[in-house]
Amino acid sequence: MVRSLGGTCKVCRPFLFRQDLESGRGNCGIMKSTESVSLATSTRRKRARLDKQVLERQVRICKAFANVTRLHMLDLLGDGEWAIAHLQRALGITKPNLSQHLAILRAAGIVTTRRKGKHIYCSLAMPEVKRVCHQFRDILRAQIRSGRNLPV
Repeated sequence: MVRSLGGTCKVCRPFLFRQDLESGRGNCGIMKSTESVSLATSTRRKRARLDKQVLERQVRICKAFANVTRLHMLDLLGDGEWAIAHLQRALGITKPNLSQHLAILRAAGIVTTRRKGKHIYCSLAMPEVKRVCHQFRDILRAQIRSGRNLPV
């Protein structure tokens, strides 16, 4: 009569005696370690998917930063909320141009807008943006001071 080997692993199965199987002994721990390897692999896959999502968002944000006008806009918004009309005058651009830049920054989740009566106000969605922009500029100033030029 052949008995089910239940919770034993493939490695220890050939070396077990029938009394070990009947008593529930015989699980050498290898099965548990393969289960933990499977769990670790699953965790790594989840982490890799999350890392990919983070990197994709980082690309979106970096693309939004990749414009002088938008960087100037972020610098102004770092000081606080601005009315759209005042922001347009400070940047010296047309309304349609400002609208396009705001759409890119809003799509990246960097800027938020709110309406109050007839006026629209704009502000940074994340205060960390101001800090990151300053850090970028500090890095670039250090490169300029050290005489390192960026390749063209």
